[in-house]
This record gives sequence, structure tokens and C-alpha cells, in this order.
Amino acid sequence: MKKNISLLGSLALLVVFLFAACNGGQDTQAYKEKADNPEYYHRSVKKLTDVIVHDIFSPPVASRIYAYSSVAGYEALRNEFPEFKSFAGQLNGLDAVPQPEAGKDYCFPLAAVHAFLSTGRKMIFSEDQIEEFQNQIYKEFKDLGMSEEVYNNSIAYGTAVHDHIMKWSSGDMYSQTRTYPKYTIDDKPNTWKPTPPAYMDGIEPSWRKIRPMVLDSAQQFVPPPPTPFDLDKGSLFYKELMEVYTALQADDKDDRLQIAQFWDCNPFVSHSVGHVMYATKKISPGGHWIGITETAAKKAGSNIMESAEAYAQVSIALMDAFISCWDEKYRSNLIRPETVINTYIDEDWMPALQTPPFPEYTSGHSVISRAAAIALTDLYGDNFAFVDSVEVEYGLPARSFDSFLHASSEAAVSRLYGGIHYRPAIDNGVMQGEKVGKFIVANIDTRNK
Repeated sequence: MKKNISLLGSLALLVVFLFAACNGGQDTQAYKEKADNPEYYHRSVKKLTDVIVHDIFSPPVASRIYAYSSVAGYEALRNEFPEFKSFAGQLNGLDAVPQPEAGKDYCFPLAAVHAFLSTGRKMIFSEDQIEEFQNQIYKEFKDLGMSEEVYNNSIAYGTAVHDHIMKWSSGDMYSQTRTYPKYTIDDKPNTWKPTPPAYMDGIEPSWRKIRPMVLDSAQQFVPPPPTPFDLDKGSLFYKELMEVYTALQADDKDDRLQIAQFWDCNPFVSHSVGHVMYATKKISPGGHWIGITETAAKKAGSNIMESAEAYAQVSIALMDAFISCWDEKYRSNLIRPETVINTYIDEDWMPALQTPPFPEYTSGHSVISRAAAIALTDLYGDNFAFVDSVEVEYGLPARSFDSFLHASSEAAVSRLYGGIHYRPAIDNGVMQGEKVGKFIVANIDTRNK
């Protein structure tokens, strides 16, 4: 009897040993539970934002970096969450994404972080900053207790997804537009001219040629034309011009100025001191909404997959909103208020914010903020109150909002208070962004029913 018990005990120990050996000698579930922490993903997104700020990418280009990186991360992660669907067949030109090999064990959060960071790294300049962060966060994953085999499988799978997304991105006309002609200045009184202090060339005049993520084309939601240029004091355009000129003469001018400064989001603010010119780097408008996405995901208690979903949906909305907006900017090619006021009204007037280097109509903040707000509202609801602290690290106090739409409306009107947009660019920009956002929400399905 004792021999039988001893034999059974030995067999049990052998089974345990074989199980441990097959799993790298580790408790598989222990590391997986720890790896499913959304903070790994939030930190990766924030790192990409920091590098985008450091490298001074224009707002449209920054939106493209976020979009492809976020889609890559989402696609690598969703394999652990079968209720989530692939973007393949839903985003323009994206075919089936590589699947993990059957019979292999993976840490999909690690694969997702790797796919996200590797894609972002290919699209920025300061690759060393991303590489340093990768080394750090990958070590953290290793320290969770996964086997070397699981680690290698996960990195390999993240690389396969990254490669697929990069191949897809190569077909969106970005590389081709790098060689297209710059904006040409003309003598017409109503067309955009470079503005002080740097008098930079018009940014991304061919952005309308970039392939949208979901929209049928850049021209799908063309807004009404801007008010005709007319300096007659009885004209509608003159009335709109004077609204900008006097925006900070109102009783609530201090509040208006705070709103303008909070939503400035100018990636490259030029300063001139004597003969010296230098720049202040800030977050892009799209980056601000990516930060709001992090805030919303954390407040809602979103898990790592839900967080990746939010970043992807908002990033897709931002990219398509910029394409739609830039299509109109270089079609209407409307002159900025600063140029008109300095030329015809008051040569010493300066806007509260530095005028960005591209045509006025429609307002980029208005279009992209409403599109992002629509995406976030679809995910988290209409009455989602939050505190926006994204600008705190840039020296500005946090602001509170009752909803994402509330925040987007303030972002839009901030451009009037800042002296850089006429009213129609804001109002029609909001409507344009709403159409873009609603179309994207209606045509993307991330959940299996």
C-alpha cells in the first residue's frame, strides 16, 4: 500500500514538473494578470506624445503618427479579447492582420506595446528616445515572470503586426506628398499670406491627398464657403473681422484669454528677442485630445483593451478630421484676421495667440475637437464630466468640463478669443467635425455582437 502511495506521489510530482517545464517554470496566469495593466499602454502613448512634441511635428502629421501606432497596438492586443473585432476591412486599404501562431503562448499586452512603439518609432525623428523607453518597459514585462519563450513570441508577434501596419501606411500618399510643391503666395487681397513673427510657409498644402482612414475622400464633408472678403464697413465680413479685433475687449476678457491660452496647442511658437529667434514647444491639438482620452479611460476604469480601443478610435477620428479640414483650408485659402487687421485696421494689433502657418478656414481646432469628442462620447457617454489636466505640464491650470462636447465647444471658440479665426471658421468647423465624427462612429465596429 505504501509503495502504491509513493508511486502515485512520484507521478504527481512528475506531472507538476512537466507542466512547469512546458511553461518556462513559471505561473502563467500570474504574469498575465499583471501584464493586463492599462498603465503599460498609457505610458507608451504618453511617451510617443512627448517625442512628437520634442520633434515638432505639424498637427496633421502628428495625427497620422497617432493613428497608425494606435491601430497597430489595438490589432496586436485584441487577440486576448475575442469580443473585439479587427479593423481589417473597416479601414481603407487595411487587409487581414497577421494572427498569432496556434499552440504558442503570448503576452499580448507586451505584443501590443511593442507594435505601438515600433510603429511610432518609425514615424518620428528621435528614435533613440523611443528605444530607451522600449528597453525600460520591456524589462518591466520580463520582470513579471514570463518565460523567455513567451517574451520572444510576444515581441515577434508585435513585430509582425507592426510590419503589416507599416506596409499599409506606405500606401497613403504621405511619402509622395513630401515631394509636392510648397504653397505659392499670390497678390489677391483675400488669400492667405504668411504671418509674423516667423512668416513660415503654409504647412501641408497637399494633405488632402492623404488617404483617409474611414472617410470616402477628403471632399466627403465640404463645409459651406466662407463669408466673401469685403472690407466695406457694412459687410458681413467686416462685422466678423471686427468681432475678432474686439474679442478681448469684452467684460469677460480675462476668462476668454485663459480659454485661448489653454487650447493654444501650437507645436512651434516662435519668439524674437532682438536678433535672436527661438521656439517654445507645445503639445499638438490632436495630442491634447489623446491626453483627454487617457483621462477618460482612467476615470472610467477602462481595462487595457478598452483603453487601446479608445486611443484607436480617437486617433482615427483625428486623422480623418485633419484631412477633411486641410482639404477646405487650401481650397478656400482665406486670409487670417491678423493680416487683414494689420493691413487695413490697426498695424500694431497682435492676436493673443500666435497665428499658425496655414489658411484660416475652417478652424482645425473646431473640426478635430468635435470629431474626437464624438468618438469619446460614443465610448463613454454624453454626460461624462472630467478634469482636463493635459496642459498642466506646460504651465497652465486644469479646466473642468461637463462632457466631451462641452470641451470641444470651448476648444473651438478659443480660436476666436485668441484672435486667429473668424466666427464662421469656428461654427462651420464644428459642424464639419461633427459630420466626420458621426460617420466614423457609424462605420467602425470594434465589438463582436
